[in-house]
Order: sequence, then C-alpha cells, then structure tokens
Amino acid sequence: MARLYVARHGETNWNYEGRYQGRLESQLSALGERQAAALASALASSGAKRVIASPLSRCTETAAPLARTLGVAIETDDRLLEIAHGTWEGRLRDDIGRFDSERMQAWRRAPETVTFEGGESLADVAGRWRAFAGSLGGDNDVVVVTHDVLIRLAILDATGRGAREFWKPRVRNGAYAVLSGSGECWNLDAECCDEHVQGMLSDTSRQAL
Repeated sequence: MARLYVARHGETNWNYEGRYQGRLESQLSALGERQAAALASALASSGAKRVIASPLSRCTETAAPLARTLGVAIETDDRLLEIAHGTWEGRLRDDIGRFDSERMQAWRRAPETVTFEGGESLADVAGRWRAFAGSLGGDNDVVVVTHDVLIRLAILDATGRGAREFWKPRVRNGAYAVLSGSGECWNLDAECCDEHVQGMLSDTSRQAL
C-alpha cells in the first residue's frame, strides 16, 4: 500500500489579489515561496520516490524545493491542471460577481451544476483526477503538487462523497492531504496537514476559489 501526499501550491500573487487563475500562469508570492520551503521540510522524511506536479509554474515552483530535498526529478502531468475557468480566468472575483452573477451564485451554492463558459465542470476535473490516481501503482509513495479544485475532488472521491460537498474539505496553500491505497482505490488518512505552515498561512477568504 502506498501513500499519496496531495499538496496545494504555495500562495501566488493572483491568490493574494483575489483573481481567478485557472489555466493562466501566476507567480508565487514571497509568502508562497516560504510555504514551498516549509512543505519541503515537512515531507523530507516522507520516503516519497516521485514528485508529480501540474505543469503550471505555481506548482512546479512549489515542488522544486521538495524534489531537490528528495533527490528526484519533477514529473508533470496535464491531468493535474487546475479547472479551466474559461471566461473567469484573469478576472477579479468581485468583478465576476457583477458580470456573471448568476453563475457565481451557482458556483457558491451548487458547484456541481456549473460548467464554466469556455471551460470545464467539476465532473470533467473529477474524471481527470480519477484517471491520474488510477494510473498510480501501490509500490511507492508519491507527492502530488496541484490545485485547490483537484485536492477537494480527491478528498471527496476518497471519502465516497459527491461534488455537492465541494466546499466542505479544508485546503490551504502549501498544505497537503494524505491518501493511502493503490490504483483506483484510495482512502483518506488526513485532510489538511498544515502544521508546517503555521505562522505563514494565506488568507483563503480573499482568494478567487
């Protein structure tokens, strides 16, 4: 049985601004860089043999200190990309509340019903996550560095819950969930390990999630 450490990237400048990122690039903030270093320290003794990240720079930059610590190369996988927010990408959360208010209300109240214009639905992303998780064997522990939406769906999938409960899992920048299992069967061991980022927590209430 393997362990899967599923970490969210460090805080970005757009996280701080409350701007939707989706598939667009946004650099780690100074706080995000410290969170990445703390993540590397926290998982230095994890025994992980692989580090796999979303190809977006906020994830590969978060993964880099840990990969160096573990002495492994960063692998990337497109299935770990953030949800495509379509027309929301690059826009401030408050602006979207004005120009696409009906979809925003649905995203907050019934996210499982939303498909982003020019983007994806949660079902699309859940399919990507399941395909990725199902491709992993049970022989080696793996660290995955990905995005808020992916981690929420991974937690829900491991606990047999649907996307209707999307907003319930606790996810923080630089923190990680722990799953155990192999292939298509993963169980949740810990939802949000964040002790290593205490004193450097991002204010997720201001982020465009």
